[in-house]
Amino acid sequence: MVVFGFWLSGCRQPPETTILNNILAAKEITVITRNNPWCYYLYRDQPMGFEYDLSKAFADYLGVRLKVKVVHRWDRMIPDLLRGKGSFIAASMTIAPEQQTQVAFSRGYLPTQQHIIVHRDNLKTKGIEDLAGKTVHVTRGTSYHEQLEALQAAGIKLDIKLHEGLETTELIGMVAEKIIDITIADNLVAMLTNRYYPQIVLADPINVEESLGWAVNPNAKKLLGRVNSFLSIIQKNGEFDRIYKRYFTGIDHFDYVDLRAFHREVQETLPEYLAFTQQFADQEGFDWRLIAAQMYQESRFDPLAVSHQGAHGLMQISLDTAENLGVVDIYDPCENIEAGIRHLRELFDFYNNARGRDRLLIALAAYNVGMGHLLDARNIVRQQHLDPDKWSNLRKTLPLLTRPEYYEKAKYGYCRGTEAIDYINKIKIYYDILKYQGTAKKD
Repeated sequence: MVVFGFWLSGCRQPPETTILNNILAAKEITVITRNNPWCYYLYRDQPMGFEYDLSKAFADYLGVRLKVKVVHRWDRMIPDLLRGKGSFIAASMTIAPEQQTQVAFSRGYLPTQQHIIVHRDNLKTKGIEDLAGKTVHVTRGTSYHEQLEALQAAGIKLDIKLHEGLETTELIGMVAEKIIDITIADNLVAMLTNRYYPQIVLADPINVEESLGWAVNPNAKKLLGRVNSFLSIIQKNGEFDRIYKRYFTGIDHFDYVDLRAFHREVQETLPEYLAFTQQFADQEGFDWRLIAAQMYQESRFDPLAVSHQGAHGLMQISLDTAENLGVVDIYDPCENIEAGIRHLRELFDFYNNARGRDRLLIALAAYNVGMGHLLDARNIVRQQHLDPDKWSNLRKTLPLLTRPEYYEKAKYGYCRGTEAIDYINKIKIYYDILKYQGTAKKD
């Protein structure tokens, strides 16, 4: 998304030689961004977001601290940048000719395209020609506004309803609730938001594919050079892909029926087990939302669920695990949830050489396929001279255990390793939904 139409000819801009030098001297750089699920947000008092993580990596590359300036209106970002209130804009801005007269853009780092967003029940609005005679709602000062005006100039007789300061997610939510009929969103934004609002669909694009970029003051040529070098490095060394996958894994594999069912069960069934989940998750140091996401993936919140492999209850506990943990009634929701969380904690403690997010994902994989199969996958990683405590390596070797040339040499034999990948990807999606929407407890 871009901001357009604000040329500050009267702004006093710092000379080229001072911008990067001042950043390095102060040992601090300020990013201008937006508060939304893909740019920057706080979760459990920790800063997160795709653009935030990229910006933090850039600050580390420069050897300085990162300071975040959140701008609450799209049309204020460029003015704030030119007034020196930040060093660069990282807010999923589209590189566009009009903005290139105001700011200097980095190399593109993600392709993007604007799509028509409608409710699933809206069968009459699919392409650009269907917008004729319709009202399309967008936020003032965005690239969506600009593109719709271009369509009007091309002869499409549509009405544009402008909103002040609304996030794209809010407008998408209004479409989902049938408050408005049509909005426009970039494909990545729309697909990410689709998991929160499964009622909406992406119809046809309204423009050609463009690229997202960071923006700096046009005088900051040395800073721009550092930005471009940084983006080139992280795209080559895999860091960009790692950050991208943290936020956008699975967005292009949308299962409407499954997500609608999840939203329904979160409202109707999860409250029965929420107190237990929160209590035991807190005791073991886990986010209760993660446990709830895992529980849904395991049993669909069915306390009497039994798998073909002989796992039981809400957290799909095996009889051996239940016995080891002293479970008396495996179908008792309280006992089952406590046992599942304790088992996950044991696995988390076991893989203590892994760090951070890797450690949690490895523990979840072991919960799904068992420690034996995970050991086999880790051994393959070692044979490839890679780190077995990185989930990015294990997610490549687990699927190999479906192939005879690998599982016939493995200690624990054949494993449906691809299921572990799918298991974790779905848990991440459910967890993300719970973080975004919340259910009963606020941090």
